[in-house]
Amino acid sequence: MSGDIVLAVDLGASSGRVLAAEILQDRIQLHDVHRFDNVPVHVGRRLHWDIVGLWSDVEKGLRLAALRFGDRIASVGVDTWGVDYVLLDRNDDLVGPAFCYRDSRTNGLMHQAFDRLSRKEIFAHSGLQFMEINTLYQLWSMRVENSPQLDIAENFLMIPDFFHWQLSGHKVNEATNASTTQMLDPNTRDWSDRILDAFQIPRHLFLPPVQPGTILGPVVPKLRTRTGLPDSCQVIVPATHDTGSAVIAVPAEGFAETTPKWCYISSGTWSLMGVELASPVLSDSCHDLNFTNEGGANGSVRLLKNIAGLWPFQQLRTSWLRKGTEVSWSDLTAMATQAAPLQTFVDIEHPMFVAPEDMLTEVEKYLRGTHQSIPDAGGLARALLESLAMRYRTCLEWLESILGYRLETIHIVGGGVQNQLLCQMTADACNRTVIAGPVEATALGNVATQCIALGRFSDIQEVRNWMRAMPDIQTYEPKSPDLWAEAADRFQKVTAQYR
Repeated sequence: MSGDIVLAVDLGASSGRVLAAEILQDRIQLHDVHRFDNVPVHVGRRLHWDIVGLWSDVEKGLRLAALRFGDRIASVGVDTWGVDYVLLDRNDDLVGPAFCYRDSRTNGLMHQAFDRLSRKEIFAHSGLQFMEINTLYQLWSMRVENSPQLDIAENFLMIPDFFHWQLSGHKVNEATNASTTQMLDPNTRDWSDRILDAFQIPRHLFLPPVQPGTILGPVVPKLRTRTGLPDSCQVIVPATHDTGSAVIAVPAEGFAETTPKWCYISSGTWSLMGVELASPVLSDSCHDLNFTNEGGANGSVRLLKNIAGLWPFQQLRTSWLRKGTEVSWSDLTAMATQAAPLQTFVDIEHPMFVAPEDMLTEVEKYLRGTHQSIPDAGGLARALLESLAMRYRTCLEWLESILGYRLETIHIVGGGVQNQLLCQMTADACNRTVIAGPVEATALGNVATQCIALGRFSDIQEVRNWMRAMPDIQTYEPKSPDLWAEAADRFQKVTAQYR
């Protein structure tokens, strides 16, 4: 299929895009076709995704791709963030809005849930990290609020499932995204009746999870007419959770090993740090440290922890722009580079930073509350990046304690790879070799899964062999690990003050 085009629809929690991947003899060439914003919308007291607007933008991207590449287009697949969903009624109409995971309706609800089913029992039947944004608590909030939506609904679709239904006419629940709900049993790889029953969530809403690489069939005729996509274009389900796709593109050796010597960080608005394993880890230490067992390709498991990521750093820039201070990403990183190191620390995981009206105000409030001086703009930017790197250090220690052995290498993939300062900070903070890249790991993993289904690649290891030859792979070695080790205790003390 050399010269064929594979389309990847990659939707993130702040933007989306349609990319065309040209499959050449020696490389995969990505072409930007259409980029668009994905901004949650405040409606009354709620926070929604504009799911209809997103579909309109996806359709526009498909139309532009068809104009540019025509009959060369072989397939299309969609990846998105996790936990969020839509409900459909018996007429296949939307039941209510697509809620954003940052909506406040689940605030404080998770701990109330333990009165219905204990924390340990929920973990035993899901293997998932406890976060208020998990789909389980989103759905249960409807019962708490006496909403009729669950009773009206006939189908539950995760966000990428919705788009694959629009593309193919087939409803499926894809496994990697389903595993982020806290309702999927990690052993049976099917929906947990125990959890669904305990929270009065109708079992009939859910479909048997399908694995990445499932071919759903051709694009529906009406969409082909509107977009110009060829009759032969197939809809292929990738690892629809964006991190699941990103991990496929990690340029490592081996796949789903018993004792891998490397871990990964999928770095973007969120950071997800973990290892790829053949089976879930349901130990007490995994539960106590609040790690998660999410699904990966070919039935593998991504043992990981969700970390706040670059969200505070990104929103700090938004605060300055709102105040009329123009600052680019490169300017912000340059200012952080010039600032004095390891002076100020922030608990980037604190609830006050989840969805603040103004991030700068909240960060300054936090610094006053922890008796730290408020630095200039460069110092603030550096503090958030260093605090994220320190969080990686802590997460690495926890991960190694669960596994029982030392991890030698950290692979960083995703948009955060472009922040070279953060990559070096991670190498220093963790005292490990960091291999950064590819930047477009999620899109490449999406494309690679489609290519395996189409017969272009034999398996994931062949994909990873290709990834190691990508031109944007960089290696960072620790330069000042001793300074970071000395500062680590201070970081822990500061971040413990404001809990």
